[in-house]
Amino acid sequence: MTGDGNRKNATLIERRYNRSAVNILLLQLKRIGDLILTMPAMAALRENFPDARLTLVVSNECADLLPAISSADRILVARRNLSDVAIVVALARERFDYCIDFTRNDRSAFLAFLSRAQKRIVSHRVSDQSKIRARIYNQFVGNRMRDMHTVDYNLALLEPLGVSNASRAVHLELPESAREKANKLRCDSKIGGHFIIFHPGSARIEKFWDPARWAEVINYAGQNNDVDLVLTSGPSRLEQAHVTEIKTKTRPRIVDLSRRTDLLTLAALIAQARLLVTVDSAPMHLAAAVQSPQVVLFGPTNPFHWRPRESPALILHGESRIPLTEFSPVRARLPMSQISTEAVINAMDSLLSAPAAQIS
Repeated sequence: MTGDGNRKNATLIERRYNRSAVNILLLQLKRIGDLILTMPAMAALRENFPDARLTLVVSNECADLLPAISSADRILVARRNLSDVAIVVALARERFDYCIDFTRNDRSAFLAFLSRAQKRIVSHRVSDQSKIRARIYNQFVGNRMRDMHTVDYNLALLEPLGVSNASRAVHLELPESAREKANKLRCDSKIGGHFIIFHPGSARIEKFWDPARWAEVINYAGQNNDVDLVLTSGPSRLEQAHVTEIKTKTRPRIVDLSRRTDLLTLAALIAQARLLVTVDSAPMHLAAAVQSPQVVLFGPTNPFHWRPRESPALILHGESRIPLTEFSPVRARLPMSQISTEAVINAMDSLLSAPAAQIS
């Protein structure tokens, strides 16, 4: 990957340039989880169009994830400031064959317009949401996101290109630097070969679970398993306050790595962990992408659309004491408070009783 030496300040990231007959623009301007769940579609495009040039546009908050994305030839980072002029210029000066809009908002519609692609593809829902915006596109896919898992919805947008029956597996290619950082953190913090990561935070406060319940689960894990305990979180003040409150109620030694990991270092740690316990958030998608076992707490979001499907995961939602085994596109938004500590502990015990993965 080339750039200006500082990836976080780079607007354009380019790995390789393949002059080919097919030039494809992909627009994914949503959150980290959305980008991770777009990766099967990107992999399918690379498999079906091996010589094509794939340009991906992502939001600024996803920038840290980019070194793990190998299927795109060029990545543009939209930052909502004057540096985005470079993106406008880069897209306007090219002629794309296809533009696939995974985002479906005003910003992505503007970029689709700039692409001048022969086929500009989006969900038919755009025509219902905005007649003006719908005029920008000329190919509408009939599938509705609310009826599908997000991975399946993203793959469905490839059908106008003749791509079908693609793999749904989510995969991250972690750079060696991320693994080295994770190993150093483990060494410095004296984290052994078997450890559990607890990641209680989220960008949305309604996904927070009660701190006392988190502490009860952590205390149980420390007393009943021969493992080290690790706490991680995002950098927001809300998440930090949440973690601090949890720590005041925990008894066993727990290694606090909150604010000490970037996104890919966290992914590398999750890849080495015996288990991740988290809420519906970015670490859930990271764990799915590196095939790590996890217990996931869902509340206001429907696990039908977002749950891991290709990795060991037990999903808790509502008052049920056992993990969900059936999923429906229509499910009530439930408060996180309905999830009991007993349900989380039982799910942890179930996954911990399976043979431990080999830690490298």
